[in-house]
Formats: sequence, C-alpha cells, structure tokens
Amino acid sequence: MSKGIAILGAGIFAKEAHLPALSDLGDAAPPLKAVYSRSEKSAQDLADAAAVALNLTSPPSVYHDGDSLSNLDALLARSDITAVIIALPITLQPSIVVKALAAGKHVISEKPVSPDVKQGLDLISTYNQTYKPKGLVWRIAENFEAEPGYRAAGDFIRAGKIGNVKFFKTVVINYIDKESKWYKTPWRTVPDHTIAALRVMLPHPLTHLSAFASLNKDYLKPHDTIHAIVKAGDHFTGTAELTWAFPTESRPQADGFVITGTDGWISVNQIYNPGAPIIRIVAKYVHKQEGKPEEVKEEVIDIPSKGIAAELSSFFDKIVGKDDGLGLGDPLAALGDVAFIQAALNSNGELVDLVRLLHG
Repeated sequence: MSKGIAILGAGIFAKEAHLPALSDLGDAAPPLKAVYSRSEKSAQDLADAAAVALNLTSPPSVYHDGDSLSNLDALLARSDITAVIIALPITLQPSIVVKALAAGKHVISEKPVSPDVKQGLDLISTYNQTYKPKGLVWRIAENFEAEPGYRAAGDFIRAGKIGNVKFFKTVVINYIDKESKWYKTPWRTVPDHTIAALRVMLPHPLTHLSAFASLNKDYLKPHDTIHAIVKAGDHFTGTAELTWAFPTESRPQADGFVITGTDGWISVNQIYNPGAPIIRIVAKYVHKQEGKPEEVKEEVIDIPSKGIAAELSSFFDKIVGKDDGLGLGDPLAALGDVAFIQAALNSNGELVDLVRLLHG
C-alpha cells in the first residue's frame, strides 16, 4: 500500500494555500489520502476541493468528530498515512501536534508554534525528549521563511552587496472588515510572518524591542496595530509597523521592507499579480573598483512566490531522509517570531530582551 499524507483542518488556508501547493508539487508530493475537520461538512468540502485541485479519481477519505469510526483517532491509526499537515485553530494545534506524533506520524504544523512562548517551549521540549529520538520529524510551516525571494534577498545582503547593515524598516498594512473571510476565521489572529521574513533576510538576530500596541477597530480586539523599535545586539537597529486596521481597502505603496547598509540599500516587496504573485527585490549599491570612480548600480529581481510549495517540498524530502540544508521549519526559530509579537503586545514602551524571553 503506497504511503500518503493527510490534512488536519479544513479552513481557508487548507483550501487556498495547501491544495494549490500540493498541486504545484505534483508527483513530488505524497498522495493526499485523508482530510479531517471537526465538522463533517467542512471535511467533505475540503475533500471535494482536493479531488478537483489534485485531479483525483476519487476524493480523499473524510474524517470528523462525532463518529468513533471516522474521527481523528481513526485517521491517525492508518498505517498508510505517514505524515500530516496541521492547519487547525491556534489554541488546538499544540495538543494535536503531540497526538499526531504519539501516533507515529511526521508533522508539519502551521505557524505559529503555539499561542505563547511558554506553551511553545513546553511543546518543543516534549518533541525533543520523546519524539525526535524516534526519528519523527516536526516542522513549522512558515512560508515566508521558505519564500525563495526572501531567501535570495538574505543571500544578497550576506554577500556584502550593500555593505554592513546599519538599519531597517518594515511596514505591513492590512485592511480587515467584518465581511472579510479572514475576519470570520481564527487565522486573522496569527502573528504576522513579517518577523520570519526579517529572520531570513537580516544577517543578525533581533535581540531587543520597545513597542506600543493599540486597538483601532473594536471588532479586532484585543489589539490590531503594533509600532516597535528594534535592535540586533550592537549590529543595527530598525522599526516595525504592523497593522490590521487600515481605514481603506486601497493602500499606499508603503508596505514592505527596506534594509540599509554602509554601501547601499535593498527593498523587498510582495507584488500581488493575479494568479502569479512575486517577490520584487530592488537594490542600489556603490560599486567600487580600484583605480575607477565609484559607480551606483541598480538591480531589480522578480522571483515567483512559492513559499508554501517550498516548505512542503522540503518537509517531504526530510521525512524520506533527504536534507536540503536550508534549516526550514525549526520550531525554536519559529517560536522566536512568536516571542517578538508577544513582547510587542506587552512591552508598553518598556525594553524587552527577546533572547531572555525565548531562552529564559
């Protein structure tokens, strides 16, 4: 019997992100054999969508709560399912990750690792002590970390093209109203993966922040906006402005990243071309050649956005013993992104040591 995978969770992200990514991977992905949701209807909807997206002759098997013959335990008991993709509400994820690992399944679970740092550290400790020694793989699905465009920008910076990084800024502008599909799902509360993108691009980890969080739309409680000043040890400083409460659906051309060094700068932006989103890198830097005057060069690079397919591909390779060396999906690294958001929400202007928060 051929080995396959299952998707646990039948929300928007499973349908609009994971299924297209599995379709892009084609035969490089194990067959999708089962889906699970708490309700039978949502699980069936995902199974039907999967049959279309993956061109299956029959939909994957449907599992849901309320029937002992077709619940999550029954799915995890199947010997032909070796790995699961978990895309459930944040508060449920830690317990389901452990449940799947205990059943002997490899796991890739959607970001964040957990609702807060403490729960994340406990979960990582459980994995490291009990399940990692058994050869089970657990990764965090953080697609911004896997985006080829962000990784290329990081390589560009580490190659010294803009000199030593001195400061950066990142601005994220989101508009969510009560009719938004994201407002009606717990996924709207996911800590922004902007921090994961910074983690990939910046040459040194962020160590401290001072921030203020605010609420600008009552229906986005408890907070919808963060303004933070950040530093990376003695290397550089930066600012992060993240909001989900922009007043209009149309947005200024202000969101994205600008990283500035001693010899130039680089900007990185998502360009939402319908059906073909890209990461656009623009770099300007001083080119120096001995005996010649300095020259300012410009490079513009467009890289297709394929983060979800990239993270899944890397995970599938890992569970069959292949390692691409990229270090994707490390739970402790991903928990650092949670630590940033947790610190920013609670700082109220006080300086927070991110290293101490994460490592105690």
